[in-house]
Amino acid sequence: MNTESLALDFKSATLYAIRVVLHSADPEHLEAALAKRMADAGSFFENEPVVIDASRVEDTLDWTALVAALRGHNLPPIGVVAEGANLQAAREAGLTPVELSTPPARPAPVVDTAPPNDVATPVPSVPAAAVETAAAPTEAAAESEAPAPGKPDSDPLPAREASNATSAASPTPAAPQSSSALVITKPLRSGQRVYARHTDLVVIGMVSQGAEVIADGNVHVYGPLRGKAMAGARGDTSARIFTTHLDAELLAVAGVYRVVEDKLDRTLQNQPALVRLDGDTLRIEALKA
Repeated sequence: MNTESLALDFKSATLYAIRVVLHSADPEHLEAALAKRMADAGSFFENEPVVIDASRVEDTLDWTALVAALRGHNLPPIGVVAEGANLQAAREAGLTPVELSTPPARPAPVVDTAPPNDVATPVPSVPAAAVETAAAPTEAAAESEAPAPGKPDSDPLPAREASNATSAASPTPAAPQSSSALVITKPLRSGQRVYARHTDLVVIGMVSQGAEVIADGNVHVYGPLRGKAMAGARGDTSARIFTTHLDAELLAVAGVYRVVEDKLDRTLQNQPALVRLDGDTLRIEALKA
């Protein structure tokens, strides 16, 4: 029997990566846009691996300058999406071609029907299968850490609903499935980050300024939201952010983000609110009972 230990081994792993979508080949424009994005987002994207998406650019890029600019902002490039001459130039710059999958649309919420005079009961959400964007986060299910750099999607960056069938012959209805949302029941301090992978995130308490809450599905904050929040981290455009007290630094859904520099309208500031995507526009709305 061979008892010699191997010097290495292969094991499966997943990695979260930001997709940086390029709209220009001009090095100066790209560098200026990158600097502005990083200044706006603070540490939200810092130290995150990057996949450069150049599929919309026809002119040849200066890949050496682009890679240097990204690394200068602590964004290490790990792959590229490109075609033709840009793909060849990217390979020569040491980048590896990757394929990005598109997450499926989230089904619409399902509500059980009920006889007249009865109240319809919403069916709880359950997690969907894993979906990779550029790649997947390294966290096994969720991450909560003290001083950690920020996270997700640059340009562009699942509530899954399922009904519980009830048999007509059954005298009693089937028990509803429980939600698998990650629930945090303590305040989050500045520098802490929580990531709910493949599911929703529920925070019961304050999200302090400098803290970050991220989910592949919806983000719910039952308390003051004063830090940064991102829903739909893997590109789910139907994800939403809910809070009972909106006072955030940054809000993002599926990579479309808004830095809140000035106070919002009085109907939204420090009020219950909903954040959602309307096409490519981030909408912030009052949450009414």
